Amino acid sequence: MQLLKTSPSSLPVAVLARYAAIGLMSASLAACGGGGGSAGTTGSGTVTPVTPVTPVTPVVTVPTVALAFTSVAGQVTNSLSAATPLVAKATVLDKDGKVVAGALVAFAADNTLAVFSPSVGTALTDANGVASVTMRAASLAAGGAGKVTVTADVAGASTVTTGNFSVGATALTLGALTLAPNTIAAYGSTTLSVDVLAAGVRYTDQQLAVTLSSACVARGKATLAGSVNTASGTAQAVYRDLGCGTADTITASVQGASSPVSAALAIAAPAPASVQFSSALPTNQSIVIKGQGGLLRTETATLKFKVFDIFGNPLAGQVVTFSTTSTDVTINKMSDTTDQNGEVITTVNSGTQATTFRVQAKLASGIATLSDSIVVTTGLPVQKAFSLSVTTSNVEGWNYDSGTATPASNVNVLIADLFGNPVPDGTPVVFQTNLGAVGSANKGGCNTFNGGCTVDFRTQDPRSNTANTPGTACNNYGVGGVGMNDATRAGVATICASSTDGTNTIFKKTTIFFSGSAAPNVYLNGATTRLDGTVVDLGTVRAAESKVFSLLISDLNFNPLPFGTTVSIANITNGNAAGVAPATVQNIFPHSASGDDQTGNTISGNQGSYHTITIGSSQPSPCLGPLVSSFNVNITTPRLVTTTYPFKVTFSCP
Repeated sequence: MQLLKTSPSSLPVAVLARYAAIGLMSASLAACGGGGGSAGTTGSGTVTPVTPVTPVTPVVTVPTVALAFTSVAGQVTNSLSAATPLVAKATVLDKDGKVVAGALVAFAADNTLAVFSPSVGTALTDANGVASVTMRAASLAAGGAGKVTVTADVAGASTVTTGNFSVGATALTLGALTLAPNTIAAYGSTTLSVDVLAAGVRYTDQQLAVTLSSACVARGKATLAGSVNTASGTAQAVYRDLGCGTADTITASVQGASSPVSAALAIAAPAPASVQFSSALPTNQSIVIKGQGGLLRTETATLKFKVFDIFGNPLAGQVVTFSTTSTDVTINKMSDTTDQNGEVITTVNSGTQATTFRVQAKLASGIATLSDSIVVTTGLPVQKAFSLSVTTSNVEGWNYDSGTATPASNVNVLIADLFGNPVPDGTPVVFQTNLGAVGSANKGGCNTFNGGCTVDFRTQDPRSNTANTPGTACNNYGVGGVGMNDATRAGVATICASSTDGTNTIFKKTTIFFSGSAAPNVYLNGATTRLDGTVVDLGTVRAAESKVFSLLISDLNFNPLPFGTTVSIANITNGNAAGVAPATVQNIFPHSASGDDQTGNTISGNQGSYHTITIGSSQPSPCLGPLVSSFNVNITTPRLVTTTYPFKVTFSCP
């Protein structure tokens, strides 16, 4: 074996290890007295042991990253809170231990207790090889511990390290709530401020929402933001009065603070500016005399007034007194205090006299107003103010039924009370008739609206009347006096409408002709002999003149033809139809020689209609001799039944 002549430092580690092992073996053999060839010898033959070679561990170098936590001020700490952020610093070295600038470093936490700024958690190392991010507590209430993992990329290789941190919940407090000013006039405003504190100093790391409230705001009597964000640790808002009229307490609170803070604000009460009449019940502003009663009538009027402040808003808490100049009514409540709607109410009872009155509402300051006029009436119908009428008084009903869809006529009633005021809505009126039918299937009468109502009348059987049946107050039963009996004339229907004043029956009667459809009774120029249907010779007139004559036209009962019947000239020869006046039969009410009488009591004589007919000559000029003109007078009812009478007249030359 040859001895090692090479420097150990220049040999590979594996080779050094083999030689070291050989040396150990030689030493072991020498110790045993062996003389193997692996050991050197001296001239004296003494064995010299070989010194063992110690192995050299090679130094293997890689890039490194180190993590440290400090406060924003640079103090070493790993404790984090909402009030005290942490700065995480990563120092990156290459394999030779030199700082690396511009290396990408990523920071990541193993939970959600903290957030990074920038939020992606990455940064580049600076010239000193340091990359840093800021860590903030995720919330004020966040608490616990976590681990930050840092990964650095150097020359394509990644190196990783970790570090632990803790998070403590941040306790916040609110500073004093200040108002500037702390006393305001009605509808004035003030600015309020409150600081959010952490560890006694304003908390500025993030905006916080401060909640604001007050009793006046809750009632809609003031405006104030319900929530306002802090700016540099301070929240500010403007409070504006809307007529609260009393001291208000404003309260501020923030999440994370255990106790809210409050401040008192003195607010002047708004001054009343006006009082206004608001409403009256009954809405028609009419009540009845004491003790009179009546359907839907009352003896008490309820009056409402409203007080407004200088900004036109309802004003509560104002005392209003009431008075009236009328001695015939009684005010039941002489004063009242306005409610939250600014309203006061009083009631007034009627006395024993019909009258009108107004109520004054007055404030202590002297501001006053008057109600609308309230009328005190009986409200009960009276006989003298009971009116009855029909739309058509002579209907084509002797020969025809009118049917259910279209009535032959309408019967109208109008009723007023003692003072000429329409009776209350809903006053019932009943009707009866001795010919035909009146009213409707569900009701033989009607209820008034605005003092009147209307029912239908139709023609049907019976067409022959029996006087005074059925027996009612309408036809002299239990009434006494004269002029109340039903009409007994053929073709005349007696209609009666009645109501009550609570004690007595009041009524009115009217009549309707059941007119025939033919005209058998026609009289010429007031003659007492009717025309018989043969040609009537009207005599001779000069050609330059016109023939004028009149006809009295009536039906078989000597009653008028139906309303709307036309009277016309037809089939004229050698003459001109100058016209008929009137050309139609008008409404004709039963009458007598002494005047109109619609009660059905004294109807006499011919009730027909008069019509004047004019015929002109068609004689040529010069006149050549007498010329006879012939023509017909046609009488046609609404149901197109025609009765014809022929006439002739001679036009002579001068």
